[in-house]
Amino acid sequence: MSKKEAPLSQLQRFIPEDSAPLIMGYLHRFHVHLTITRERKSVLGDYRHAISGKNHRISVNGSLNQYAFLITLIHELAHLITFVQHGNGVLSHGKEWKLIYRKILEDFLHQHIFPADVLSALKKNLHDLPASSCSDEHLMRVLRKYDKAETQSLFVEQIAEGALFRMDDGSVFRKGKKLRTRFQCTEVSTGKIYLFSAIYEVHPVAS
Repeated sequence: MSKKEAPLSQLQRFIPEDSAPLIMGYLHRFHVHLTITRERKSVLGDYRHAISGKNHRISVNGSLNQYAFLITLIHELAHLITFVQHGNGVLSHGKEWKLIYRKILEDFLHQHIFPADVLSALKKNLHDLPASSCSDEHLMRVLRKYDKAETQSLFVEQIAEGALFRMDDGSVFRKGKKLRTRFQCTEVSTGKIYLFSAIYEVHPVAS
């Protein structure tokens, strides 16, 4: 199966131990149906509000390291609470969501849960939180250090200019020059040019 419901008693496998009491409190309070999924490149987590008497639903990629998993879960909890308080009448990542996300995140920052480098990266943007952890390149670089050692992927920025890399779907690209914040890369089979985020994860290919 591509996903499974996470029994609350087993959630501690995916998050830092000291964060469990706070997280369990939120999940119980808001009756959250938490699903752990396989890796999804385009999204780290997802929230679906309760309908027809059913529970709120949150999904998080099970492939994330414990700190990335926790941050993603907090992000989605902020969406849930924003919906509870404001319904659909506000922007999904507007000022209301940012205020709630900051408040929840600060509760965890005060618990000595995150290592110093992750803590510093999180505090850096507390005044203006990004809509996605993926868009915070500094945070993503820091979190990457806590991934399992056996990962074979690299960030696009780690690939040498002119070298080949492969995406998960098998398509192969040659890395080109950086244009402002993204890299211009050419798909080998078609010659088409695409722009890649510096922190998009790919696999190096021997030339």
